Amino acid sequence: MIDLRSDTVTTPTQAMREFMMAAEVGDDVFNEDPTVNQLQEMIAEMTGKERAIFVPSGTQGNQVAVNAHTRPGQEIICDYNSHIFNYESGSAAMLSGAQLHPILGQNGHPRAEQIAEVIRPLDDHYPQTGLICLENTHNRAGGTIFPLAEIKKISALAEKHKLPLHLDGARLWNASVASNISIAEWTQHVDSVSLCFSKGLGAPVGSIVAGAGAFIDRVHFYRKAYGGGMRQVGILAAACIFAVENHFDRLQEDHENARLLGTILNDFKGINVIMPNVQTNIVIADVSKTGRSAVELADLLYQAGLASIPFGRYKIRFVTHMLIKRDHIIQCKDIIKKVIV
Repeated sequence: MIDLRSDTVTTPTQAMREFMMAAEVGDDVFNEDPTVNQLQEMIAEMTGKERAIFVPSGTQGNQVAVNAHTRPGQEIICDYNSHIFNYESGSAAMLSGAQLHPILGQNGHPRAEQIAEVIRPLDDHYPQTGLICLENTHNRAGGTIFPLAEIKKISALAEKHKLPLHLDGARLWNASVASNISIAEWTQHVDSVSLCFSKGLGAPVGSIVAGAGAFIDRVHFYRKAYGGGMRQVGILAAACIFAVENHFDRLQEDHENARLLGTILNDFKGINVIMPNVQTNIVIADVSKTGRSAVELADLLYQAGLASIPFGRYKIRFVTHMLIKRDHIIQCKDIIKKVIV
């Protein structure tokens, strides 16, 4: 089976497992796990932030950041197709008492002008805007990279209105490699950022939140409240350190494989991939002209040996990752031929 459902399906390499086994550990709830502390210091330096805090998942990372930035009754501006709006179980409302105000950006990236239009006036009739959230790369838009120039404009807008700006950077690693822009250059324009180690970097679990020291103190409280206080978790933090040090630069291979897959898919009648949107490791294929729904076609592909994810009624998502080599992508052509003639 060629598994292109997600870059989360990777398993630790033998070298990563050995690195994990050798990790020095302590009680992280007491801030005494040296490997966790090393990871947090590494990411704080990489992002140019005062501090960072290790969390179990990307969703928890985003939600503790939301809780730390807002108060109940406030509103969070985000993209309509963002992860925080679509894939985090309504947690902003459930856990922070904040409501989301989604706007439809281009390729998942709202412009500063769009955001400016929906910032609430200071009037007791309205909920008050409390936070702006961006996503880079953008999952539902197909791994597109948020233009840095636009982030700078949004950052200036947020500063003008005294609003915090959070970046869901689960796949910021991919954006950095594809754009040749450092992590720090991306993150200097936002107040906080979450990054995921268990996607393209291939760690088995883990995300991290970085920001100012006082902000991280609040995040630490909410992490504990959400059940994210972990003990001898340096074994997992070690996998994340190994992933950053060994799997970061190789993401370019995933991007090349994604572009190759997009080209292959476009060779089949009824399938359309917008190639300019294949900027990193995600390929979104429109299959509306095949005469089958995404669910139907994905099921047929799975039976033929290619796993993918229906991403709407007529769209299928394919994600390349470190377990997928160029030869696997070439094999996809023969698999698809069995389904689409």
